[in-house]
Amino acid sequence: MELRHLRCFVALAEERHFGRAAARLAMTQPPLTTAIQQLEASVGARLFERNSRGVAITAAGAALLPRAISLLEQAGAAAREARDVGLGLAGSLRIGFAGTVLYRGLPQVLQRFAAAHPRLRLSLHELSSAEQLAELAQDRLDLGFVHTPRVPPGFSQILLSSQAFMACLPAGHALAVEGAEALELKQLTGAPFALIMRAVSPDYHDRILAACAEAGFEPDLRFELRHWLSVVSVIAQGLGVGLVPAALQQAGLPGVVFRPLAAPLAPYDTHCLWRTQRDLAALQAFLDTVRAVAQA
Repeated sequence: MELRHLRCFVALAEERHFGRAAARLAMTQPPLTTAIQQLEASVGARLFERNSRGVAITAAGAALLPRAISLLEQAGAAAREARDVGLGLAGSLRIGFAGTVLYRGLPQVLQRFAAAHPRLRLSLHELSSAEQLAELAQDRLDLGFVHTPRVPPGFSQILLSSQAFMACLPAGHALAVEGAEALELKQLTGAPFALIMRAVSPDYHDRILAACAEAGFEPDLRFELRHWLSVVSVIAQGLGVGLVPAALQQAGLPGVVFRPLAAPLAPYDTHCLWRTQRDLAALQAFLDTVRAVAQA
């Protein structure tokens, strides 16, 4: 039993006339007759009886008709789905992201992409940059939003955003003056520090320690945490100070004050990263959106 047999069967069952059914299928009557005979042989029962007015469907044919229509509809839907996935109009993408991207860049990408591609499903996974690199290498993610300049061979990237580091202080700290002049990093000498864990973000962990050393002191590391938001939360409780990406001001946590640095650190960059050879139409559509947001 083939789909062409079922198409011929449904057309004849609905038209009840070989001539009209053949015209509907844009074919001549002999191949239509052959297709019906082949289907009857496959089923093992007569599906039609000829009469003076045309064709009458048998009980076996009537039983087959709704199933045949359903099978043809399913086949059509499957073909449309495959075509749309191939064109990047449907399907799914697995996306990794580091938490701070929620405050700078990622929401704008997701909103714009969802409006343009409502049938594409996005599966989002919050992971550290190191974890994303491992998942990307194993093809368990299609792309990631990472905070590291270390791009492995075979990967491409788009710089989505670049932001400054700021001093983050408890609201009751002597230096926590809104609108004050830029803060000299050495003014934090002796204060307990909260910092992102090196295992989570080695580049920025080391960068902050190096900046402190250049300012003439070694920070008193009291808290090493997995998330930047946790760093800000600890500071809000008055337990330390820290240097954090500027976008965390948008978190709106009470009890903290952000001050710019007189000698800025190298910026905190967010890169969209993917395998260069990964050829998915949906991925290319998503990357087009990332580029549009990055250039906005």
